[in-house]
Amino acid sequence: MLKKISAIIFSLFLLHDSHAQELQARITVNASHVNSTVDKKVFVTLQTQLNNLLNNRKWSNDKFEANEKIECSFLINIESILDVNTYKATLIIQAARPVYNSSYKAALINFQDPDIEFKYIEFQPLDFNDNRVQGTDALASNLTACLAYYAYMILGLDYDSFSPKGGDVYFQKALNVVNNAPEGNYISGWRAFDGLRNRYWLNENLINSRNNIIHDVIYSYYRAALDKMYDNEKEARTNMLQALTQLDAFDKETPNTMFVQFFLQTKADELIGIFKNGTGDEKSKAADILSRLDVANSLRYKQELK
Repeated sequence: MLKKISAIIFSLFLLHDSHAQELQARITVNASHVNSTVDKKVFVTLQTQLNNLLNNRKWSNDKFEANEKIECSFLINIESILDVNTYKATLIIQAARPVYNSSYKAALINFQDPDIEFKYIEFQPLDFNDNRVQGTDALASNLTACLAYYAYMILGLDYDSFSPKGGDVYFQKALNVVNNAPEGNYISGWRAFDGLRNRYWLNENLINSRNNIIHDVIYSYYRAALDKMYDNEKEARTNMLQALTQLDAFDKETPNTMFVQFFLQTKADELIGIFKNGTGDEKSKAADILSRLDVANSLRYKQELK
């Protein structure tokens, strides 16, 4: 009887604890590009271990109910073999948050990181320690460092979307990963000199006090605009236009900042859908601003927001 009671208590603990985690993550490892002589089973094992790491680890001090978890996905495309058990990959990160009073989920992040280099031996333990980001083997710890970094960035963006600068603590945690990131041959993406569009610069844009307007834009876009679409569509469009005006002013003052392109990526359909029902003046202003900020979709904005 005692064993049964203990088992029930343990099961309830697990159920409660499963509700505590913040992420509802799906990690996929695609090794279709890798030479067929490599045993692909190792990538299946890696995928399982990474899913366990992302979904079972606590990334914050807050408790999330099952319906509050942040839906996100990580697609690791193995591009080549650099050395024995050492791989180069690209990582596609996607995350979304629900919009109030609707079944719609708005993207928080949709980004491709092309610089993921790591070492993995099947069944080797995979863990992440905030106090020791780089383990004894830099390449072996680089993959978990990358995933931890994006887990914190996702949390930061999600919290920012619900309260002004609400995500600061998580952007600081991501900064800790950047500052203590693995270093060595093959490893890149963590330093300012690794390029203009990498982990370093994305985090820098979000923690630099000169860029505080970014956090106002994030909050206004999601909480003051998208979340109000059901109750007051006109007010929501006004708030959305204000957020875009702020982003446009920021872009003029600090041109070529990574955040602007990062933020607007894949939002064209969403923005066109919002402003299509607006007044002629709202359409005109939105098309003008968006054509400057999102050059890749400039023609679409001009044609569909006439």
